[in-house]
Amino acid sequence: MALLKRSTPASPADDDGRMSLMDHIRELRNRLVKIILGIVVGTIVGFIFFDPIWDFMTGPFCRLPAAYRLGNGTECNLVVGSVTGGIFINLKVAFMFGLVAAAPIWLYQLWAFVTPGLYRNERRYSYTFLGIAVPLFLAGSALAYLTMDKGLSLLLGFVPDNAVALIDVSDYLSFLMLMLVIFGVSFLLPLLMAFLNIIGVLRYSAVAKHQRMVVFLMFVFAAIATPSQDPFTMLALGLPMIALFYLALAFMYFRDRKQDALDAQRARELEEELDGPSPSVPAGD
Repeated sequence: MALLKRSTPASPADDDGRMSLMDHIRELRNRLVKIILGIVVGTIVGFIFFDPIWDFMTGPFCRLPAAYRLGNGTECNLVVGSVTGGIFINLKVAFMFGLVAAAPIWLYQLWAFVTPGLYRNERRYSYTFLGIAVPLFLAGSALAYLTMDKGLSLLLGFVPDNAVALIDVSDYLSFLMLMLVIFGVSFLLPLLMAFLNIIGVLRYSAVAKHQRMVVFLMFVFAAIATPSQDPFTMLALGLPMIALFYLALAFMYFRDRKQDALDAQRARELEEELDGPSPSVPAGD
């Protein structure tokens, strides 16, 4: 396990988190190894419990009306296009489970890699950021799972009456994974905006001045990012993003007011110190 052992840096990081280039490379290597190990462990668990995970993943497809399924039957059957497709399905489902289950691990490792580059007063927000980021990512993924059948139903509704939709398992899983990741990551964008405000990079006035354009761009992003390209899925992604955007904007507003008041108070105190009585100078002979 020498790979996981953190080597002693040639020049230790100072209070502001400055490290040498080689220290950054070693740190990135260790973080990536931990991320990979977390995903591998989650994949192994997903492979062991394949059946309940498979039932869960095919839930959106099974909620479709019977007319959209193969043979108009009551069972939801997907198509396997090759002899070796079965083993690859098991591996793909297990990997998807491992990726989602290891989300707290890789989110923390990515954030911990960035944290040393922050000042000490900015690092205290790390655990708060992580504690909010993981539920937001899972909430976005859950919303994608709950609304996915509506998007599928709308898309399959364009199939002619005398045609049969043969949905390949691999295509369905890729579609599901894209939906989960896109929705999950999209829910993190307002949190990133709030954090940039905390570290002083982004102010409320700069965002509020262009909020209409931001809302429009969010709808454009939702229309482009959603794999199904249907209006229902676009609204399902765009509306929560806008709600989170305005929550982040409200946070920025109150924080900037508080920070401006503190800055004004410090300026007054400094001005009083500068304008204080000068020390008496004894008169010369």
